[in-house]
Amino acid sequence: MPNLLVDIGNTAVKACTSEGMTLGRTYRYQGEHPIEFILSLVERIRPDAVVLASAYRLSPADRGSLQEKCPGIMILDSSNGEVLKKYGLPSYLSYDRAASILAAKYLFKGSGCTVVDFGTTLTVDFTDPEGNYLGGNVSLGLRTRFKALNRYSRSLPLVNTPNEIQKIGTDFDSSVAGGAVMGIMFEIEGYLSLYPGNMVAFTGGDAIYFAKRTKNSIFVVCNLVLMGLALIIDENVKNI
Repeated sequence: MPNLLVDIGNTAVKACTSEGMTLGRTYRYQGEHPIEFILSLVERIRPDAVVLASAYRLSPADRGSLQEKCPGIMILDSSNGEVLKKYGLPSYLSYDRAASILAAKYLFKGSGCTVVDFGTTLTVDFTDPEGNYLGGNVSLGLRTRFKALNRYSRSLPLVNTPNEIQKIGTDFDSSVAGGAVMGIMFEIEGYLSLYPGNMVAFTGGDAIYFAKRTKNSIFVVCNLVLMGLALIIDENVKNI
């Protein structure tokens, strides 16, 4: 039977099956009952083992429900830093970031890596050619910037992600859209210039959107987090 990989993010749950490092069918859930969704997948798939990475600490009740229905489960959240230590990563990293870093090191072994995740937050992480983690930064993702501008100003509209960008806005909407998108593009160009020899991986919901707008040579790996979780479960399944 396959393994089940689950990533509980800030806005959605992504899951997929895996056999070794080969990913299978993917699932996505965006609702108010993520644990029920995960348990329904377990009931349907009946995996050999489950690895679950969560952006927030699970409650004792949720942990209990998962462990009761999934005896072979590895829960990775802020209460469990042992796996991070095993891979030489700092304890403050969330497990989705850690999984992306591990997957990038696996894909680009022997090269330094710059990993950019375009999600609710914008995260940028760096490794050297030996695979050592150098550090990284966190800022607001694109839609989070749109929401913040609308919420914390008295007059700026809430805009949607535009298909075309005016580098210099000519009205409220184009000014907000251009400011947020161009701001991220300038950030990314600056980060990529820090380690110009690195392999660059874009992931997250807006990865393709920004990949189309950058002049740098990059790889878009939409399931980078899930690949990292496949690596973790494959190396630790005997200990679960």
